[in-house]
Amino acid sequence: MKMFVEPSDIYLYLDNVDFRKSINGLIVVVEQQMELNPFRDALFVFCNKKRDKLKVLYWDKTGFALWYKRLEKHRFKWPSDTELQHMHLSEQQLQWLLSGFDVIGHSPLNYTASGL
Repeated sequence: MKMFVEPSDIYLYLDNVDFRKSINGLIVVVEQQMELNPFRDALFVFCNKKRDKLKVLYWDKTGFALWYKRLEKHRFKWPSDTELQHMHLSEQQLQWLLSGFDVIGHSPLNYTASGL
């Protein structure tokens, strides 16, 4: 995924998110659920309940940006772990996820139970 930023970190929020939430609602999820600073140099990736849509939130030094992707026929291979709220991904793992691959099957993930 080519964007205008090169993030240091990529965080995947494991629970589904109500996709009526926009930037402000997702910032609240980052702060309260993930216990992370939304202004950090990072991408925050969210998925809906059906796993056919995702949103990527990031701070680009001038404001928040929101990237949205909807799959027409398939579902994202979203990892799940009931003990964790979010996990840390590499840029390659994000590419695999966006391409429809199972990121857990490709390489081990760095799990994070709380903020770093």
